[in-house]
Amino acid sequence: MRPLGNQIHLSMKMALSTLMGNKLHSSLTVLGVMVGVWTVVSIASVISGIDAAVKKEIENLGTNSIFLNKFDAGIRFGKRSSRELARKDLTGDDAEAIARLPTVKVSVPFLNVTNDYFGHKILVAANGKTSAAVRLEGTSPDYINTGLEALSEGRFFTQFENDTHQEVCVMHSGAAKNFFPFSSPVSKTIKIGGTEFRIVGVFERRESLLPSSGGSDDFSNSILMPFNVARKLKPGVTEVTIVAIAYSGRLEEAQDQIIDLLRTRRRVPFDQPNNFGVSTGQSLIANFRSITFGIAVVMVLLSSIGLIVGGVGVMNVMLVSVTERTQEIGMRKAIGARRRDILWQFLLEAMTLTGVGGLTGLTLGWLTTFLVNIFVYSHVPLWAPIAGVFTSVGIGLLFGMWPAWRAARLSRIDAIRYE
Repeated sequence: MRPLGNQIHLSMKMALSTLMGNKLHSSLTVLGVMVGVWTVVSIASVISGIDAAVKKEIENLGTNSIFLNKFDAGIRFGKRSSRELARKDLTGDDAEAIARLPTVKVSVPFLNVTNDYFGHKILVAANGKTSAAVRLEGTSPDYINTGLEALSEGRFFTQFENDTHQEVCVMHSGAAKNFFPFSSPVSKTIKIGGTEFRIVGVFERRESLLPSSGGSDDFSNSILMPFNVARKLKPGVTEVTIVAIAYSGRLEEAQDQIIDLLRTRRRVPFDQPNNFGVSTGQSLIANFRSITFGIAVVMVLLSSIGLIVGGVGVMNVMLVSVTERTQEIGMRKAIGARRRDILWQFLLEAMTLTGVGGLTGLTLGWLTTFLVNIFVYSHVPLWAPIAGVFTSVGIGLLFGMWPAWRAARLSRIDAIRYE
């Protein structure tokens, strides 16, 4: 018998000959497998890229950070319930009470004043440019002590400036570049809603894998001002979010203490759930991954349709090939080929057919990843091409088994006499 390497080489040549001889069926086989593998690789690359980007963004907010809001934590689809909307807001006093807990290093409130009372964006103007796409938030002077960000120039506003309602602000790098592209903004003024603010500092540019949108939802395109000044800019607004930083190694303990404190302050009965949301970086990542996992499962199920089409196609192609080569099979058996030799010959041919589709799908998947990477970070995880190759070859093995078994079971004499 031929060595295994020669047998594989011969089977591949026969597979390509079969492919050219049955172009329609073979094309459907290759196309089905190609689409299936291409979908798996493309979706895997996009989801892996977004997952890495989101993880980095959340980790930038600190591994010991706890995020508090009046709404339940997590990504939501659809409208919030009327009961949830009716909850009272968190307050600056809540942030101060949390800061006094023994497990909490620092706690700061955030008041978003990007919109006015009528839902219109507050205009920001400086250096001859006006924009309604800047995120505006008030926070306490303790924010600089969270360690979440560092200043590239200037300073942060002080407690005295907060207490005396002085119009000062600190810009993030994106906003500073937009309004002052050729000079430092420190000590210059900027109009926010018609009020002049003096710029006292600029944050360092924070590395991000996500593309910058340049809108009010873009963290880099934002301006921070003293909390009391923000309340003065938009009086009566109390919708506060809080970021608390736990001491190292005490995140869970701090989270429990914060929950107990807020339940007491908000008078939540012991048998009722929290009327506020609590989350950490890890819980946000887990919540996001549960969503992407569901998307990935759906896409894999859809791509399996293409793989099944390819599998049915390879079965049809190989059945036709067995019929057309019946005499050849008989001759091979006459000169000593065993059933398993015939079986492996046709299985290798089937796996070669689906392997061609798999390699084509992998190539298209890499090209798709390259194109997507222009707009949003993406990369092909190591398991995706490995899974693609094994899946495509496995489809050939699975659906080629019946034709190969039929070929191996042919009677030598009947096969030679076959017309």
